[in-house]
Amino acid sequence: MPFEFLKTEIPEVVLVKPKVFKDDRGFFMETYKKSEFERAGITTNFVQDNHSKSTKYVLRGLHFQKEPFGQGKLVRCIRGKIFDVAVDIRKESPTFKRWVGFELTEENKQMLWIPRGFAHGFLTLSDEAEIIYKVSDNEYSPKSDAGIIWNDPEININWPIDREPILSGKDKLLPKLVECEV
Repeated sequence: MPFEFLKTEIPEVVLVKPKVFKDDRGFFMETYKKSEFERAGITTNFVQDNHSKSTKYVLRGLHFQKEPFGQGKLVRCIRGKIFDVAVDIRKESPTFKRWVGFELTEENKQMLWIPRGFAHGFLTLSDEAEIIYKVSDNEYSPKSDAGIIWNDPEININWPIDREPILSGKDKLLPKLVECEV
């Protein structure tokens, strides 16, 4: 099996460890294989791929798309290091408002599966980082674009940073979860 699928504290969020074949020429790995993901219970239709580059201390998120245009994301850091976070925003869920976070790096090559119903954000820990992520179910819809402020005290994410992060103008104005339509 080219992947190890590890359930997290929020079972629907899955840390994916690919099998990496290294030799003196470099490495080879599969980053997605429909049959393997489906066997692990990740049955989704990917419709869009995105690529993002950020500098150190940039925090992007916490973003999601409102229903009926919700999306799942399969996130991978291909350069540098990020702290990647998923927040459960499903009001009926027993893990509502809980979060999980993992370091994704170009070295560990791990991926994080974040299903629909979760907000996503990440903090760049290296001088620069690039992430790529597959998006499921729906293409980006500007009318459905939404988010939660990164430091919402009710969610209380333990971001690994000892200073104010660098935020986009849009992300600085995001509301708290209690003020969101999710």
